Amino acid sequence: MAAIIEPRVLKGFRDFLPPAEMIRRIITESIEASLRSFGFVPIDTPALEYAEILFGKSLQNPPSPGVVPPGGSGTPGGSETEKQIYRFTDSGGRDVALRFDLTVPFARYAALHQQELHFPFKRYHIGKVWRGENTQRGRYREFTQCDFDIIGSDSPAADFEILLMIRSTLQSLGLDVTIKVNHRGLFNRFLSHIGLEGRSVEILRTVDKLAKTGIDVTRESLIAIAGEANTQKLLEFISAGRGSAADNSFENTLERITALSGGPSPESERLAMLKRFMNDSGAGSGDFSLDPSITRGLDYYTGVVFETFLTELPDIGSICSGGRYDNLAGLYSKNCICGVGSSIGLDRMIAALESLDKLPAVSGFSVAAIACIKQEDSGLYQALAAKFRQAGIPCEVLLEPASGQLVKQFVLAEKKGLRWIIIPGENPLNGPLTIRNLAGRKNIEGLSVDDIIAMISDF
Repeated sequence: MAAIIEPRVLKGFRDFLPPAEMIRRIITESIEASLRSFGFVPIDTPALEYAEILFGKSLQNPPSPGVVPPGGSGTPGGSETEKQIYRFTDSGGRDVALRFDLTVPFARYAALHQQELHFPFKRYHIGKVWRGENTQRGRYREFTQCDFDIIGSDSPAADFEILLMIRSTLQSLGLDVTIKVNHRGLFNRFLSHIGLEGRSVEILRTVDKLAKTGIDVTRESLIAIAGEANTQKLLEFISAGRGSAADNSFENTLERITALSGGPSPESERLAMLKRFMNDSGAGSGDFSLDPSITRGLDYYTGVVFETFLTELPDIGSICSGGRYDNLAGLYSKNCICGVGSSIGLDRMIAALESLDKLPAVSGFSVAAIACIKQEDSGLYQALAAKFRQAGIPCEVLLEPASGQLVKQFVLAEKKGLRWIIIPGENPLNGPLTIRNLAGRKNIEGLSVDDIIAMISDF
């Protein structure tokens, strides 16, 4: 007898049993419905890309091909991200890699298909990505992202639509959120105003980690970069949105950081326009706040940036983040394609819903089942089930005959989350039927197909 291979799953990867996968599908369907309601359309890209597509300019000094060992988090094209990418030579000798996010493949997609797209182009993409990072609770090497972008428009209306869509999508899942907004350009203008434009990348990344490292660590890091005097100015700027509710209103915060950055500018005017949109749309000022400490560490963000926090669970961190970029496809095309977009981490979202006891109720995908009385009548049972399906009632056929023990089929149907089981008679298609309410453990006899359809539809 051949040796049995031990069934096991790679570290950082997971199987999903039906109850967990049903929850994921329900949440994904809710997100998709919200995105489509704003006119966004779905796309997909290959899981596997040429390595040079994913590594970009960093391939000038590329690592050796091979499955890359776990590393820390980083930015596209940076050395830390290179350590995370699963990269190898395929059977055709091609240098390929698994996508580590959905943004870089979208940049390639936009460059390749720009003649076929109609701009502004509103897209969403829900798919798995892979990063060989150190695993921990809530962090995996294979996970699902939900990205949505508007490209080909520099309008502040596009920025606002993304913000409004984040709010609508998360509220449709029963979540109360605060969306914190800032402008990278205004932060850079402030840095230039105090003579630190040459250290902007280091400062932005340090400030971006404020929520994780705390104010004391951030202060020490900033002192090492900018000196004590400038650190005081930096802390004054990023703290401008904190204080009492009256003091840290969007308008008051904008007034302070505008003054600190040298006066009115296109960037401050854009934030003021966003605030006007919020007021005019009736979106609710309480759902949006201006927070100058929101910088987003990724280099490609150039304009408005934002992060979304759960009112009831702020410690979980941002569950949806993004911003505006000047040139999405710059590595792959001479044509400049600007845009704005955001990303939801599905796994973190589900963890948050579970912590808040707000996971959607899950039952079987079918509502009813046809009991199997005689194996030889299985074709008739399928024809009977088709009548219920045509009436919009999901219905499955149980496959194993009852052998005088219908109770076993009742138990199976309950375990599958079904609500009803239909028991056919000698003439399954034309004879009287019996229906059992599994929750009430009650049978009703002598019914027609139409009777049962009406009963289930009215329940």
